[in-house]
Amino acid sequence: MHAQHRTARLALAIVLAAAPLSVAVAGAANAAPVSVRASVGLDDPHKKEIAMELVSSAENSSLDWKAQYKYIEDIGDGRGYTAGIIGFCSGTGDMLDLVQHYTDLKPGNVLAKYLPALKKVNGSASHSGLGTPFTKDWATAAKDTVFQQAQNDERDRVYFDPAVKQAKADGLRALGQFAYYDAIVMHGPGTDSDSFGGIRAAAMKKAKTPAQGGDEATYIKAFLDARKVVMKKEEAHSDTSRVDTEQLVFLNARNFDLNPPLKWKVYGDPYSINS
Repeated sequence: MHAQHRTARLALAIVLAAAPLSVAVAGAANAAPVSVRASVGLDDPHKKEIAMELVSSAENSSLDWKAQYKYIEDIGDGRGYTAGIIGFCSGTGDMLDLVQHYTDLKPGNVLAKYLPALKKVNGSASHSGLGTPFTKDWATAAKDTVFQQAQNDERDRVYFDPAVKQAKADGLRALGQFAYYDAIVMHGPGTDSDSFGGIRAAAMKKAKTPAQGGDEATYIKAFLDARKVVMKKEEAHSDTSRVDTEQLVFLNARNFDLNPPLKWKVYGDPYSINS
């Protein structure tokens, strides 16, 4: 696996605590639901599976996203450990939230004893109180279906559900919904310029959303362009192929419903989903 493919999140603990059920995007709370064209959204089980495989191709160099429950390493980006199916980080709060949720579901689990340490290292790159024992216990926990469910739950609560909800409110179909999801996975929720909210705000200065009467392709292109600007600010994210040779490929084909067959490349590696 390529460490550079592992991207950490900027989902700060304060943001997660303040907005547990919705992405902290300016105006999102007041956004009126928009009737997206009669099509299947990213929250359809089949489309969601496609979304997970697309993200995994960039994050894990593999379509097998379910093999990533056990993944954990420090990629040297200053955010401590990055782990699991969505890259939960010990330094940004979402790993702490995950282990707390796991403990709520299953008190006394193998990771519960690390909660005090995770609270202390939150906001830093420190491994204090964690280290090899923690990474080994993470791998053990990953075999537990309750921990797998906890990862799925937190993925949906913090990233997937808010992204899809906002995209639907903006009048976007599955491709646009995925563009939002992939962005929030990498950049985290929030309203600062380098977060998902900031990227969306920058895009809306360039083009209207379909909900505002804008052209869907034009708006998605503006969103992806705004995202690339943010990606290039940080070395770990500076390779923009997950936009250039993945999402833009689908956009140029006008595959707004993200229907297979899908063929794309990430970091030069080819992938396909045939059905």
